[in-house]
Amino acid sequence: MKTKRTTQILAASVLGLALAGVAAPALADDAPSGSGIDVSVKIEPITTPGQVSMTVADNTGVSLQENGSDAAARQFVGTLPTVTVSDTRKPEDIPAGDYWAVVGQASQFTATSGSAAPIGPEYLGWIPRLLTDSTTGAVSAGEPVSSVVSDGSGAPTVGLKGQELLVSTANSADEIGTWKVNADLALRTPVDVAAGEYHSTLTLSLFNQS
Repeated sequence: MKTKRTTQILAASVLGLALAGVAAPALADDAPSGSGIDVSVKIEPITTPGQVSMTVADNTGVSLQENGSDAAARQFVGTLPTVTVSDTRKPEDIPAGDYWAVVGQASQFTATSGSAAPIGPEYLGWIPRLLTDSTTGAVSAGEPVSSVVSDGSGAPTVGLKGQELLVSTANSADEIGTWKVNADLALRTPVDVAAGEYHSTLTLSLFNQS
């Protein structure tokens, strides 16, 4: 459970009022000298609790280009924009067994015109690539997955129907930091796929669980 805490700082001020037309009382020659009172305050900095967050590099989408087609399939490839996950929590604030994962899921490719049948997300595969060195192995890239039209790599032929792009271990002391990852995308379709322009939405979600 995440708790949002708001700290309010109250500013105190002293307002001096000058009253016109009121004579000030005369001071006796033997009036005692004034005594100053020091007023102090220590204002602590505002602190924001650490959190796990995800950002995606600015992009205009991914345009897949034909490359690697053969007698068994037509193949269209591209590169996913860089995804960054930052964990700014303190080790003592992370529950035992806590971990996070970035999961990607594609919608079906729908033709923008004509009556071409949609291409399901099971035809889109990826190979995640960790761009940040991890000497402890606390964070790793997800497993490659292939289109249901196999590319011969031996990767599971399940497509992007909810696959991990980046995942952390449950070691809270080692997973803190900033991690970058992207992925090689490959759409492999049957050779008789209908010509046309198709569009899909690839949704990336960050899950944090313990």
